[in-house]
Amino acid sequence: MHAEPKAAEPAEPVKTVIDGVVRQVAVPALVGPPARGSLGDIPFDNAAEAPGAAVLARKEPDGSWRDVSAAEFAAEVLAVAKGLIAEGLRPGDRLAIMARTTYEWTLLDFAGWAAGLVTVPIYPTSSAAQARWIIQDSGAAACAVEDTTQARIISAERVNLPGLVHLWEFDTGAVARLVKAGERIPEALVHERRRVRTPQDVATLVYTSGTTGQPKGCVLTHGNFFAEVDNAVELLHPVFRAVTSEPASTLLFLPLSHVFGRMVAVGCLRARVKLGHAPSIRTEDLLADLAGFRPTFLLAIPYVLEKVYNTARATAERMGRASSFDRAARIARRYGESDSPGWGLRAARALYDPLVYRRIRAALGGRVRYVLSGGSPLGARLAAFYAGAGVEVFEGYGLTETTAAATVTPPLRPRLGTVGWPLPGTAVRIAEDGEVLLHGPHVFAGYWNGGATVPGGWYATGDIGELDADGYLTITGRKKDLIITSGGKNVAPAVLEDALRAHPLVAQCLVVGENRPYVAALITLDGEGLAHWRQMRKKGDLPMAELVQDEELRADVQRGVDEANALVSRPESIRRFVLLRQDFTEERGHLTPSLKLRRGVIAREFAREIDALYRGR
Repeated sequence: MHAEPKAAEPAEPVKTVIDGVVRQVAVPALVGPPARGSLGDIPFDNAAEAPGAAVLARKEPDGSWRDVSAAEFAAEVLAVAKGLIAEGLRPGDRLAIMARTTYEWTLLDFAGWAAGLVTVPIYPTSSAAQARWIIQDSGAAACAVEDTTQARIISAERVNLPGLVHLWEFDTGAVARLVKAGERIPEALVHERRRVRTPQDVATLVYTSGTTGQPKGCVLTHGNFFAEVDNAVELLHPVFRAVTSEPASTLLFLPLSHVFGRMVAVGCLRARVKLGHAPSIRTEDLLADLAGFRPTFLLAIPYVLEKVYNTARATAERMGRASSFDRAARIARRYGESDSPGWGLRAARALYDPLVYRRIRAALGGRVRYVLSGGSPLGARLAAFYAGAGVEVFEGYGLTETTAAATVTPPLRPRLGTVGWPLPGTAVRIAEDGEVLLHGPHVFAGYWNGGATVPGGWYATGDIGELDADGYLTITGRKKDLIITSGGKNVAPAVLEDALRAHPLVAQCLVVGENRPYVAALITLDGEGLAHWRQMRKKGDLPMAELVQDEELRADVQRGVDEANALVSRPESIRRFVLLRQDFTEERGHLTPSLKLRRGVIAREFAREIDALYRGR
């Protein structure tokens, strides 16, 4: 029997109370800032301290996973870094990376840092215009892509990219060619370059996807990452350390072009947690990778956790066991919400564990004990369900500008429905207008080519939130997204939208009502959820044009609307909705690469549908 390691106990938050309301909360750092070094040192430090430790795993052609030791990874990083130097890249040069979540992405990232470069991620789904802008604005001298499709996108833009000297493709042997090119470069040159880098040097430019205008490059330093990952690893001790005889591990499937995935990748290498990469998020591919890799914790956005829950519920319904699943879900939520569940509740949970909860855990690989969730609020009901099913969810909140998480659920002290306390070393302040301000060593200094934007070290997030009496933060919406109805009611649409997206039939939701008499919504339908609904209701042959008007379908969606409306006051609730025949997509400009709604684009394209929601009422 192995005792579980204890989480580091954060100091009690230091609260500032004004007129009886908590306006600011700060939590002291658990780990101080490093005096020297950069992220490029991590592979070499690992190799020196624990050369045989399995720090990564690579998927073999036969589907098995092969461990990569700290010594092996450091050798690969060194060889690729020598190749980058041989190709003429100098310290401070920008290296763009456009690929899915792959081993090569992480390898090139650390090799770039070891060679003194600044890496610049590009979403693999980016359009030619988006990729061109990032390469132009960053002044990237080299770009590595994953496949021929991406290579063609960049090649077609080369005439507009005079500063781009190199274009490499992983699928055609770019890594091997870099290793070959660097054979004559002395190893000492790489070590010399990385040893002069400091925490104050720029590590990466991460471009915000932006719901309006061109993306802006957030300048993140090596010190920003150290402050973030060192305190997160220390705080979330059970996540990043072995909790049984099996070592801690994670399978990363979120994009490395997003700061959330990147931070966890760096944190895993820093803590010597085995890291695997899953490039495909298609349901069948991801489930196969999870089953083969069997991680102990996952990084996920709420959509993934909603999908696992809804798929399990749909499977139970097809088997005629929907009522049993619903009872199990209620038991799990009650258990997850309870500080000290009684004997009866523990017995009920034990009864449903092999029938329902174990299958939920099996869908995540079978060994997952923890999930780090971010990107948008998960919702108290779903968080309680997973806790009751044996998977503890640490919910966090942050932005690209804060090197990912600025707040996180404190271990052993969760509060469902909140995004936790400030990450150790961080302070959260609520401005007079409700805007969330953040301060700490992980907060960036400004935008590339845009000057400093953090006066006094306090970053204005654009999010609206509140702190409770114990210092827990709740995010209620975006400041610029606030809707003011013609009756003068302020409505934060995110509360309703996030709740509705958890419904198995709903893919996306846009709440409208600016200068209108009431709140309404555009709703798109989830493909898998709709296919299941068609099968169960025997309406597989109904055309989409008729389906979106089907009274039975609308009634099922209405139940989801009613549940969302229960979270807000009546003047804020959705009075009418329309089901759209198509989903919002990134390709058509409805969504950013990080899947945020482009409200202006959607409102313009569906202006007729929005007007119809208010006609004759």
